[in-house]
Amino acid sequence: KILIDIGNKISTLPSDKKFFSKTVRLFEDRKKLVADEKADWAMAELLAYGTLLKDGFPIRFSGQDVERGTFSHRHAVVRVEDSEEQYTPLANVDPKQASFSIYNSLLSEYAVLGFEYGYAMSTPNSLVIWEAQFGDFMNGAQIVIDQYISSAEDKWNRMNGIVMLLPHGYEGQGSEHSSARLERFLNLCAEHNMQIVNCTTPANFFHALRRQLKRPFRKPLVVFSPKSLLRHPRCVSSFDDLAKGGFREVIDDVTADPKQEKKVVVCSGKVYYELLEQKEKDQANDIALVRMEQFYPFPAGQLIALKKKYSKATEWIWL
Repeated sequence: KILIDIGNKISTLPSDKKFFSKTVRLFEDRKKLVADEKADWAMAELLAYGTLLKDGFPIRFSGQDVERGTFSHRHAVVRVEDSEEQYTPLANVDPKQASFSIYNSLLSEYAVLGFEYGYAMSTPNSLVIWEAQFGDFMNGAQIVIDQYISSAEDKWNRMNGIVMLLPHGYEGQGSEHSSARLERFLNLCAEHNMQIVNCTTPANFFHALRRQLKRPFRKPLVVFSPKSLLRHPRCVSSFDDLAKGGFREVIDDVTADPKQEKKVVVCSGKVYYELLEQKEKDQANDIALVRMEQFYPFPAGQLIALKKKYSKATEWIWL
């Protein structure tokens, strides 16, 4: 009920203001999602923010095109036609909600991420997010990542819950616009210093954001966020998936039969949907597709359990 209420509020534009027709259509499409109790990536993200705001947690968000979203999916701020006036739906979720602040920042990753890290340090009960326009652009902030995000807890005994959203995936947009350097972050991981995730469902992303503030401790969260999955027809979650359970570090193949599986393919991110399409096309019912949603901390226990479940499989493939 809460999700439906917030979903309707963030999908409704003020009737006394004139908005661009494209904006109106976008919000009508969002209303249809709410009516169907389904969430694509953008809806799940906005609902995560909306529910946290309703729970009293302030949110601060900055990055190079975060109001609209680099790939035009977020539209957290919309503009009134023939005016400089702006409307922010997430600032109108509940009369008693916490504050929602979102800013398009300058192209200086080092300065902006450093500032947001300090902001998160001073406000541990806020969700503080920095999004790179493309994940590669975190290169410019590497000193902050090395000296603070990955190591400050060990050096100075200070926890920090900053979230980094790094758009990631080879969608033909050229060099420095494709890879968010997953391997670099994994090289920095040790002793549970950070969380590295690459979600395949809107619901899992929803839970990953909410658990940042719902736990009694703080850890930096690095999200390798998608590009093509923002509008992938199969990348949709039900409101029931959002309302129940929590973040899943590993997602098993619910269609797989452990007695007949010959291969287990462990994958992550958009690769899952490409493999699923090929599996269905080939009717390869002897292959199980297991999704690694969290790379670090490494979910060893869950994978060991799956190893036992698929004990008859003769081959494990890691992609």
